[in-house]
Amino acid sequence: MAVTLDQTIAQRERSRLSEFVGSQTFWVLIAVILACIFLSFATDSFATAKNLYNITRNVTFVAIIALGMTLVIITGGIDLSVGSVLCLCSMVLAVTMNAGYSIEIGIAAAIGTALVVGAFNGVMIAYLDFPPFVVTLGMLSIARSLAMVASNNTVVFQFGPDHDQLLALGGGAWFLGIANPVLYMIVLALLTGFVLRWTRFGRYVFAIGGNEHAATLTGVPVRRIKVAVYMISALSAGIAGIVQTGWLGAVTTNIGAGMELQVIAAAVIGGANLAGGVGTAFGALVGAALIEVIRNSLGLLGINAFWQGTFIGGAIVLAVLFDRIRNFRQSE
Repeated sequence: MAVTLDQTIAQRERSRLSEFVGSQTFWVLIAVILACIFLSFATDSFATAKNLYNITRNVTFVAIIALGMTLVIITGGIDLSVGSVLCLCSMVLAVTMNAGYSIEIGIAAAIGTALVVGAFNGVMIAYLDFPPFVVTLGMLSIARSLAMVASNNTVVFQFGPDHDQLLALGGGAWFLGIANPVLYMIVLALLTGFVLRWTRFGRYVFAIGGNEHAATLTGVPVRRIKVAVYMISALSAGIAGIVQTGWLGAVTTNIGAGMELQVIAAAVIGGANLAGGVGTAFGALVGAALIEVIRNSLGLLGINAFWQGTFIGGAIVLAVLFDRIRNFRQSE
């Protein structure tokens, strides 16, 4: 019996839907929704406009970096330097503007710094075959040290003639009362999702994570793609640093400390596989949302904040366990 075009399209849509429903990202999304419903009834302050505004704004910084981290993880790599890169880019922006330069020059300096750091990481990993863990762990220390040198380990809270513009950039709400960081996160997530799904670069990223040797044999420019991926990861940290500087209105040398663990957790919880070859932009957002809901709920429920690491670590273990069970069933 002949199959019409409409039937073929409908079958493909059903397969995509069933694939999504069976994915880790879907079940994490369900967990986020159920947690929000529970907290709305269990507490009086969770569902308030102010708290929801804070949640959506706080989740953006981890989510933006998790988008770049997801690309790195898909290739089978890891980037432990993103928290320190955020700090360095924030400090470069703050010091540049504090010296009297415009916001445009400050942002350009911060973005340029992120790209240089990302390129250094990528070249060391792709061309010199250094382990990603070692290179990015070293950069974690180097970047934060450079931030201390740039500011003489002081707090910068004056941003020159464009001070108010920077605060509006990170702390304003220019569209329908939605916090600016949320808008940036949505735009970057859509862009990342498009790149991963619809571009040759995205196919190359998945090919490297699936089988790097096979990707090399088929003509994929593995080394250049790896360098680009680490530059994107550092760039996402730089963007988050710029936005967070405008939101906080001050920069200290401990900003972003430990953030790399939250970012990796968000990506893994959202469905990225540390072995490579799997990950989505939407999953990064969902994973970041779950982490922020957990963090927010502890205070509202009167639970000691020291339990935060336990809950987030438990979520990571459950996410990996879910992935292992799914892979085991598929292999049968």
